[in-house]
Amino acid sequence: MSTEILMPALSPTMEEGKLAKWLITEGQTIKAGDIIAEIETDKATMEVEASDEGKVSRILIPAGTEGVKVNTPIAVLDGDASSSPSPRPRGEGRGEGQPQTPPPSAPPPASFARSSGGFLSPPPPPLAEPARAAAPEIAPGTETTTMTMREALRDAMAEEMRRDKDVLLMGEEVAQYQGAYKISQGLLEEFGAERVIDTPITEQGFAGVGVGAAFAGLKPIVEFMTWNFAMQAIDQIINSAAKTLYMSGGQLGCPIVFRGPNGAAARVAAQHSQCYSAWYAHVPGLKVVAPSNAADAKGLLKSAIRDPNPVLVLENEILYGTSAPVPKGEWLVPIGKARIAREGRHVTIVSFARGMHYALEAADALARDGIEAEVIDLR
Repeated sequence: MSTEILMPALSPTMEEGKLAKWLITEGQTIKAGDIIAEIETDKATMEVEASDEGKVSRILIPAGTEGVKVNTPIAVLDGDASSSPSPRPRGEGRGEGQPQTPPPSAPPPASFARSSGGFLSPPPPPLAEPARAAAPEIAPGTETTTMTMREALRDAMAEEMRRDKDVLLMGEEVAQYQGAYKISQGLLEEFGAERVIDTPITEQGFAGVGVGAAFAGLKPIVEFMTWNFAMQAIDQIINSAAKTLYMSGGQLGCPIVFRGPNGAAARVAAQHSQCYSAWYAHVPGLKVVAPSNAADAKGLLKSAIRDPNPVLVLENEILYGTSAPVPKGEWLVPIGKARIAREGRHVTIVSFARGMHYALEAADALARDGIEAEVIDLR
């Protein structure tokens, strides 16, 4: 039985890649685990392995072809089972190793991925989508539009950049690439390269530049590709941004926003999965927010940009694609005000960010047993 080998999903934001090299020929017999091709993205070279054995009857896409769409058939294998390879970064391409949401088409359970070290492991099962989001505090009769958290964050930045010429965005790939998670789509075109700034891969460096810009009176939004990488900039965040107002006797403030994905995600390693909310919440001089839905994401980010103090916006990448109603027009959510997402009289469940979705599911389960759970979103 002939089956097609498909172009693997490279990342949640990529739709195509370059088939750089074939390591097999037509008529060759291969077995599961054999490396059959190399795929290049803008960040790394990926090795593709076969998940089944059989004879390669046809190569459909020649080596060197650019712009090959994900899930395009690239070869035909005469075997007994389908063969959809899984990619993994080769070498030290950092972008493809960052936290990522599951690709649109998850590879079959039989596929195996091989890293540069040669370790073989089956890809983990895709995470289930949260059952439902918490309902934000929107007054009855308010005109709303449904959007994803990704769109809400983008709109918040765009609105504040239109409102205040001192607001700017900086970080790795925020301009030309429109953000590692496509949060900054369209901002470079509207505001130009002086206010939407691509930085080198040096968190300590561009965080320090952002803090200095804030000291000079600008209002930077500094995007980290992940808060795990912000460990490189923790001196700038804590010793410079958080402490200067106190150390200057109130004479020098730091109106800066640090934002990016935080916490556990899908199909990533431990060094890309840490939650820093408790760390930063204990630092005097920092304000920390962690939205659970699109409306809060927009309202909290707008409030953070207007705040005269350093504010950390801890987003969860799994929530970027979730949708919720967001009020049209001006919409601000006060920093430091929690929200009762569900009324209850027997027990209280307190959570924030992605945990809110599971807290509400738990409240639903308790309700079936006659227990009324109150759910509070710390935001």
